[in-house]
Amino acid sequence: MYRTTNTSQEKAEDFKLTFGDGLSSENRWVKLAKLIPWSEFETEYANQFSPKMGAPAKPFRMALGALIIKERLGTSDEETVAQIRENPDLQYFLGLTEYTNKEPFEASMLVHFRKRLNRELVGKINEQIVLKRRSTDREGKREKQKQETEPSNTEEGEPLAHKNQGKLILDATCTPADISYPTDIKLLNQAREQTEKILDRLYEQVKDKFDRKPRTYRQKARKDYLAISTLDNNLNGGNLRNGFARQFVGGVPPLKETVEVVSQTASPSPPKKAQSSW
Repeated sequence: MYRTTNTSQEKAEDFKLTFGDGLSSENRWVKLAKLIPWSEFETEYANQFSPKMGAPAKPFRMALGALIIKERLGTSDEETVAQIRENPDLQYFLGLTEYTNKEPFEASMLVHFRKRLNRELVGKINEQIVLKRRSTDREGKREKQKQETEPSNTEEGEPLAHKNQGKLILDATCTPADISYPTDIKLLNQAREQTEKILDRLYEQVKDKFDRKPRTYRQKARKDYLAISTLDNNLNGGNLRNGFARQFVGGVPPLKETVEVVSQTASPSPPKKAQSSW
C-alpha cells in the first residue's frame, strides 16, 4: 500500500525547530534538495505497491534521500539512521517538515529501499539532476553577466563610464612598488647593460663586414660590478664611497677600473682587418 504525500515544502528558513531558527538556504543538503526532482519519479515508485493492501510505505523522497545520505557520508545503515535522527538538515532533506528526535525509520528499511530503487530508476534520477544543475549554472552565469554589463550609478545618479578594475589595497604599508633604489653603481651597471644591447643590435646589421665581434669586456665588467655590490650589501648598505675605499684596501678593483671597462664598452675598438668608423 502506498499513500501519496505532499512533496512541496516551505522555505528552508520556515523549517520548524524546537531549539532555534530555521535552516540556512546555503546548507549543502538544502541546496541538494532543490536539485532533485522528487515529485517527477514518485508515481513510478508508487506503482510498485498495492493501493489498498499492506502497511503504508515510506515516501519516495525519504527512501531516495536516505540512500543518498548513506552514499555521501559513507556510513553503515545503523550509522545513517543515527545521523538522520541527530541532524535537522538531513531530516529536511528527507522531506520532514519539522525536527524530531525520533528515528524516522529502522535501519533495516534501507535494505528495502535498495531493492525498490532499481538501477534504471536511479539512472533517470541522476540524469535529471545533472540537467537541472546545468540549467541552474547557466542561469547563474547569465545573471552574473547581466549585472556586469549593466552600468552602475554613482551617488549623484550619473552612470560610470567604465567598470572598476584591479584591487584596492587599504594598508599603505603593503603597497607594492617596482622601484629600484638609484645608487651610483646600479645606474652605472644599467648603462653598461643597455650599451651592450645596443652594440649587439648594431653588430647584427654589419656582421658580414667584420671577421669578429668588437670586444666589450662584459664578463669582466659584470664580475667587477658583482664584487662591488656584494661588498656594499655586506656592509649593511653603508656609504658607497667608504665601501669603495674598503674594497680597494681588501684587494677588489677600485671604481676607476670599472668606469674604464664601461667606457670601453661604450666605444669599442674596430677589428684590425676591417676599415670602419667604429
